[in-house]
Amino acid sequence: MTLRFCKGQFDDKQESTVDASFLEQSLTIGEQKHTLRLWDTAGQEKYHALNAVYYRGAAGALIVYSVEDLDSFEKLKTWYVELRKYLGDETPIIIAGNKCDLPTYTVPREAGEAYAAEQNVEHKWTSAKTGKGVDDVFRTLTQSK
Repeated sequence: MTLRFCKGQFDDKQESTVDASFLEQSLTIGEQKHTLRLWDTAGQEKYHALNAVYYRGAAGALIVYSVEDLDSFEKLKTWYVELRKYLGDETPIIIAGNKCDLPTYTVPREAGEAYAAEQNVEHKWTSAKTGKGVDDVFRTLTQSK
């Protein structure tokens, strides 16, 4: 999603993030220009301990799960708890169900929305492939701060 947002690109052969990648993108909301510094951290369990260093000073967080992967949806709950531990309750978090361009889903939209509602955070439906909802996620996150 960060590659789509920052560079307008999608690579269906892109490997999962194994450490952390950094991208920067400007976003204008109204008359105010914002510079977003985005860290895409690894979601794989073996890299989990490294992520806390990237949370410090974060103005917001985006947790992305795949609508075709129930395991990624279950893991987002762990990520949410961890982010709240490091970021506190005042930092906005958005949960995004990605790959909404697919014809069928393993994780229904209602499940993502229900979990987000329980946590009192926003849930967005996105597709990094088509770009659907991607700009909206980052715009909403920026406006939430």
